[in-house]
Amino acid sequence: MAAKSILHMLSTLKHMSPFDVNMALDAGFDVAVPYTNVTLDEVTALVQDAMFSRAPSAALRTGIFFAGRDAVLALDMLDAAEKALLKPFEISLFADPYGSFTTAGAMVAFVEKVLREKKGRELKGAKIVVYGATGVVGYSSAVIAALEGAEVTIVGYSGLERVTAQADEIEKRFGVKVTPADGSKAEQVRALLVEHEIALCAARAGVQVLSAEDLAAAKSLLIAADVNAVPPLGVEGVKLHDKGVELPSGALGIGALAIGDIKYGTEAGLFRQMTTSDKPLRLDFRHAFALARSLL
Repeated sequence: MAAKSILHMLSTLKHMSPFDVNMALDAGFDVAVPYTNVTLDEVTALVQDAMFSRAPSAALRTGIFFAGRDAVLALDMLDAAEKALLKPFEISLFADPYGSFTTAGAMVAFVEKVLREKKGRELKGAKIVVYGATGVVGYSSAVIAALEGAEVTIVGYSGLERVTAQADEIEKRFGVKVTPADGSKAEQVRALLVEHEIALCAARAGVQVLSAEDLAAAKSLLIAADVNAVPPLGVEGVKLHDKGVELPSGALGIGALAIGDIKYGTEAGLFRQMTTSDKPLRLDFRHAFALARSLL
């Protein structure tokens, strides 16, 4: 009898995301078991408990998923889990806190596609500003873009201290530099937009980041991408399903549901990889970006 595919889903929050549970089961896992309020120091014991409870032949049908709402903590948990593995009982690991890694991968991949096909440009060397960068999607998008060689500015809305600490952490963890900036005032948001070619908008739901007037002032802006599907949308004039539609300002808009379709396929695809791989996997936003690229 074939071993069942079991996914243990660890979250630092009070509840496990129903979205992620549904995605995992629809992607092929037989069972998805949630664990909530999990702390970093509990990861090793939980991973080894799951790992040693099955024969090595069933190890590859066992997975651990890291949720929550903190990108850095999810990566730390992923590292702790990997260190806890022992051959031949190795199992697959996947981090996607708040769906941020797959959303970020989808957004940057979509921007890359539009930039290449409609502007004849690559991400390398592109000047990118990330609004809402202290959130999980903004953080992940900034890192992906920086790793691809873009010149990235990350924007926070509560002064420079928090976003500067995040820039320092990104450089320490990934070896890439991003520039911190304060966007707590409307004039600062517009000034940053004017200086950049691509805007990635990942602010919280229901907040308009860029107005039509902001876009009109940004003569060098090539692309504005938005992941907010809750009205008012993050970029005025960008519709939910836009896939590089030209705006009145001349920039190209990419909408939240266009990105969401690729995010959905990316998360489902990574879950499927966990259930079918012939070797243990360690999946994070870099793998999400690679898969989103292939889907596009």
